[in-house]
Amino acid sequence: MKNKIVPTGKERSLKGDTYIVSKTDTKGKITYANRIFMEISGYRESDLLGIQHNILRHPDMPRGAFKLMWDTISTGKEFFAYVINLCKNGDHYWVLANITPDYDEAGNITGYLSVRRLPKPEVVKALIPVYAQMVAEEKRVGAKGAIDASQAMLMNMVKEAGHDSYETFILSL
Repeated sequence: MKNKIVPTGKERSLKGDTYIVSKTDTKGKITYANRIFMEISGYRESDLLGIQHNILRHPDMPRGAFKLMWDTISTGKEFFAYVINLCKNGDHYWVLANITPDYDEAGNITGYLSVRRLPKPEVVKALIPVYAQMVAEEKRVGAKGAIDASQAMLMNMVKEAGHDSYETFILSL
């Protein structure tokens, strides 16, 4: 299902004490969505279950950041990121996401749990131009090299900020 929603530029916000929770399988298909997720995104449960989580991907969110996420969580590590998501009607919302693997009794990853909360406004403001640079780089190099170029740009920014990993960088913001 390809997302053809046009962004409206209108922002929605989580309340400070609410959390968006979802679960996916190992391929990113949604297996659970809490009511707050449905309320802010504008999707019904039947719209979400079995659908790729990237249905929410806003065009201002660089694909390189998602590659870094998948590279991290597929190895069993948790991942933190500030993410802009697209609502069903074209509005958007920012979150601080924490994604962790779920395991079966044998220690195999069976899916992922994501808990998203209200982000710090000053961090969002600082990340908007970073994400814009990354998206511009993805467009500049073209589809074939977009993700790698964007991810390399992000990791260079992390190092220039004096951090040895993306995780320490994002958690310092």
